[in-house]
Amino acid sequence: MMEHFERFGLLINNQVVRTPVTIASMAGIVDAEYVRAREKHIGLAFIGGYSIDEPVIKASKLMALQGRQEFIHEDVIAELKRQVSCMTGSDVVLGINMRGCSPASFASVAEELGDGVVYEIDAHCRQQPVIEAGSGEYYLKNPGALIETVKVLKLAGVTVSVKIRAGVSSDDRALAKALWKAGADILHVDLMDLGALKCKQIRNSCPALIIANNSLNTFDRVKDMFSHGADLVSLARKSDERTLSGLDAAITRYTDEQGWYNSPKQLCRGGDIRALTFCCMPVKNCPLIPTLDSLGIKRDEYIRLKEGSVKGTPLEGGKNTCFGSLGWCCKTSSPCMFRDMTIQQEKISSKEYMRLKRQLSEKIIHHIYYDRAEDDAC
Repeated sequence: MMEHFERFGLLINNQVVRTPVTIASMAGIVDAEYVRAREKHIGLAFIGGYSIDEPVIKASKLMALQGRQEFIHEDVIAELKRQVSCMTGSDVVLGINMRGCSPASFASVAEELGDGVVYEIDAHCRQQPVIEAGSGEYYLKNPGALIETVKVLKLAGVTVSVKIRAGVSSDDRALAKALWKAGADILHVDLMDLGALKCKQIRNSCPALIIANNSLNTFDRVKDMFSHGADLVSLARKSDERTLSGLDAAITRYTDEQGWYNSPKQLCRGGDIRALTFCCMPVKNCPLIPTLDSLGIKRDEYIRLKEGSVKGTPLEGGKNTCFGSLGWCCKTSSPCMFRDMTIQQEKISSKEYMRLKRQLSEKIIHHIYYDRAEDDAC
């Protein structure tokens, strides 16, 4: 599995994710058997959705009578334990999508199953019986209840994902930030028709892992989401073996060629804030300046951050580049003879250069969301 970690650098619930391709839950369809039939081409899977308390179980039964497929079990804990057991021996990271209407319901499942799975709060289901029971999209209209549920689950010491539907909350960016601050490790976002720009908004709001969902069944669409901030993508109706294997192969091939599977577009071309790793010094009017202003980062702070972050690495060199260091150089997709000449002199490949730029990006993001927060607290 180290090969996969070196390629993608993805770790969820202390497990290496072999590929950033995910199966999303579909009630009554996605269970352990469904996942095992597709496990060669995925890294993460959410089984479910499972209704875990009486009000939502009643809603599920009502929907089943109306013709929807549902997982209905009188002893849902026993069934979930059976499902987890069926995944034994698989290297797919397992998540359980749950529909419940109280923090205690989610906490009780975590107490029974332990920390070996990812717990996904379903704030996505838009079926009216589920909403009336106080679950699904109810949470997007009542974010306080959702945030409390995240907090209670985190107290159980487990990895928490929240599946949301973009465009339902009054402010997706504020919600994403609040969920991350409450302890959510993963935001699983059905982007609806809002696309990559919505993904970018959420990426710029918090450092949580982002799984982009909705019609991501071609490499071009997946690559677009990756370049706007997604860490993984998920498929539901199109999670057939042919589509999954094609995406897995294309993403792996691209990564092995380019070095950074979800590298952002450059900031001046609409990239998210991870693209600060590609920006030059703040000396001219360009998107860098308003971005730094929006983050509350002064120009000299940004300069110190990048210079300090590349010190002692191959990116520190580059006296013949525009600003004297590869730390200020752009993405390999942009032609630059000075950057390419320096890369050759430093005896690093373009692929390794992009890997180093990813590491620099991670340091910048950590500074924005963690180091500066600690400084502010003092």
